[in-house]
Amino acid sequence: MKAHDGMYIDGAWRPAAGPDTIEVVNPADEEVIGRVPAGTAADVDAAVRAARAALPAWAATAPAERAARLTALRDVFVARKDEIAETVTAELGAPLQFSEAVHVGLPILVAGSYAELAATHTFEERVGNSTVYQEPVGVVGAITPWNYPLHQIVAKAAPALAAGCTVVLKPAEDTPLTAQLFAEAVHEAGVPAGVFNLVTGLGPVAGQALAEHEGVDLVSFTGSTAVGRQIGATAGAAVKKVALELGGKSANVILPTADLAKAVNVGVANVMSNSGQTCSAWTRMLVHRERYEEAVALAAEAADKYADRIGPLVNAKQRARVLSYIDKGVADGARLVAGGPDSPRERGYFVRPTVFADVTPAMTIAQEEIFGPVLSILPYEDEEEALRIANGTVYGLAGAVWAGDDAEAVAFARRLETGQVDINGGRFNPRAPFGGYKQSGVGRELGTHGLAEYLQTKSLQFQER
Repeated sequence: MKAHDGMYIDGAWRPAAGPDTIEVVNPADEEVIGRVPAGTAADVDAAVRAARAALPAWAATAPAERAARLTALRDVFVARKDEIAETVTAELGAPLQFSEAVHVGLPILVAGSYAELAATHTFEERVGNSTVYQEPVGVVGAITPWNYPLHQIVAKAAPALAAGCTVVLKPAEDTPLTAQLFAEAVHEAGVPAGVFNLVTGLGPVAGQALAEHEGVDLVSFTGSTAVGRQIGATAGAAVKKVALELGGKSANVILPTADLAKAVNVGVANVMSNSGQTCSAWTRMLVHRERYEEAVALAAEAADKYADRIGPLVNAKQRARVLSYIDKGVADGARLVAGGPDSPRERGYFVRPTVFADVTPAMTIAQEEIFGPVLSILPYEDEEEALRIANGTVYGLAGAVWAGDDAEAVAFARRLETGQVDINGGRFNPRAPFGGYKQSGVGRELGTHGLAEYLQTKSLQFQER
């Protein structure tokens, strides 16, 4: 697609307030593929004002009409799926097949789910002598990351629109072309002017201005825990609602009764998906010591198969960050059994699929989010030690448990301090709540729990007769 040289505000593409631009780089070959405006506080202010002006009418729109606009949006995604997938591949680096299946396929499902929820959700109920209303929280400032550029936008904008909120989006500067396609889709779907607005720009400028703006009622952010803390503090000072989906260091716990080969192979595939740039990836594999070396050998063999199948990391900074963690793992005494720090290609921000064995719970690579194709394998003696290791980080976003039967796995999973757990390879459910415990965030996305983040409650009491 050709990049827009303006901001999508109040239903039209408008010139940016300042002259600065951001280069969009293809991480596979390091070539510049476009430029977008670097938004300023003035651009954010214009977008928030448009969203506030559009709020009363959109909030009063019948849920069935909001559902119709979301259905139309989903249909635009379907009609333009090839273009969207090619754009994601160009600016993120994901293999085209993965972009088609996940980066476009998942947002289609999520948009459709919120179209259904908008039409069927109970926004009003009687409780004794009270009528309880669920009303839109107001103007939403959505700040989204680059790793799943369309999905993360849809996971925020779709429930906000279904709830009757209006939205100002500040997407990640690495993947703004996908965000511009989303704005085009919103326009094509007939969403009224001002209901959705887009400001491209840098986080410390446009993102901060959006989080601080007094006209924003809710800040929904997905990204690092460090930035999430800053946004939480800013919002807290203004007593403003936040939804924060942050980092993860999820454990893949393989109990002794599990099918080891299946658990290891699926676990490695999970870590390598999207080149490891997934906050919920199972980056710590926990295996009983009696079968530990067998699991290490299986994991190393599985990782080597991904050498020519995964894409690059999103940019040079991210690649350098991941390589620094690999170096740290070696320096701390972990055993490198696959991959390593040497570059697999002359151009592009590629990192080899990497597996470490003999990792201890205190090592940096077992505690900090790496956000790359790096797996740490840790041994345990019994289930209690496995539980301590699994719960022994500041994060609690996701995880997996494998056992001989689901009941055994569920019993262990219920003791994990994490937001969602896959049981024996359970499939991702886009209607189930997504979000974490501890420093992995505040609030939930997807399904009815995701819709609830964008609603506030009012009760009217009547004299009983």
